[in-house]
Amino acid sequence: MKWSEIKIHTTTEAVEPVSNILHESGASGVVIEDRQDLFQERSTLYGTIYDLDPSNYPEEGVYIKAYLPVNSFLGETVEEIKEAINNLVTFDIDIGKNNVTISEVNEEEWATAWKKYYKPVKISEKITIIPTWEDYEPVNSDEIIIELDPGMAFGTGTHPTTVLSLQALERYVSSGDQVIDVGSGSGVLSIASALLGANNVRAYDLDEVAVKSSTINVKLNKVQELVTSEKNDLLVGITEQADVIVSNILAEIIVQTTGDAFNLVKPGGYFITSGIIKGKKELVKDDLEAKGFNILEVNQMEDWISIIAQKPE
Repeated sequence: MKWSEIKIHTTTEAVEPVSNILHESGASGVVIEDRQDLFQERSTLYGTIYDLDPSNYPEEGVYIKAYLPVNSFLGETVEEIKEAINNLVTFDIDIGKNNVTISEVNEEEWATAWKKYYKPVKISEKITIIPTWEDYEPVNSDEIIIELDPGMAFGTGTHPTTVLSLQALERYVSSGDQVIDVGSGSGVLSIASALLGANNVRAYDLDEVAVKSSTINVKLNKVQELVTSEKNDLLVGITEQADVIVSNILAEIIVQTTGDAFNLVKPGGYFITSGIIKGKKELVKDDLEAKGFNILEVNQMEDWISIIAQKPE
């Protein structure tokens, strides 16, 4: 089979929604080449450091690459991708240059070469994410290891928004908790919650690909007795309460869930929000407070924000 690489030149703010558009169009994964990565100071505390080639990166903004099979529908698919990206401006998302280019790639190179870039990464004090093909020996007896297959949709679990969510879950999930994961994607946050001691985790996503991905990853990490993955539109129709609700989605979508989240989280419970671009921090923070939450923490990694809120006792 022949494959085409679609490369989109966009902004850091648009990485999440553009990646989602590509996944929904049939891409099984994306490559993100962000110019900011070349200048970021990196510590070896939470992972292995690699030399980056500046020639692979744009002068400004971000390249997002995805791979689609060459077939009679490719042209139509590409046009639908372009239209969906253009529509992001209606959500006040800066899509930048939005240049889209197509090139053909060798299947053998595409299928195997990318694996060299994925190694075990220590996300927090306890949590380490490893690709399924890597052998890894735990460094500490209390280390939590999550296995993911980056060849599936939704990537490796190491995007800043996911890292912020995982670090918050490590601080706020207690043994025996009930957890809801809104917009679960790969299921990595649900898996982490179960491994951190939650005894019931419900993972909800509107995308059937996400539900399938989450279900597979949950079984891969042997927590299927604790985690259920279901298709659902945010928190619509959900009635069972939770000690912790976590939502790593766009700021504009988070503010649509805050009312339901306040009703569903138990008194004294937590609402962990991430996926918030820096410029939308006040939008989410103000909305959480208006719904009755108390803000406990506002954390930042690169241009991304995580806000932890608590429902009063």
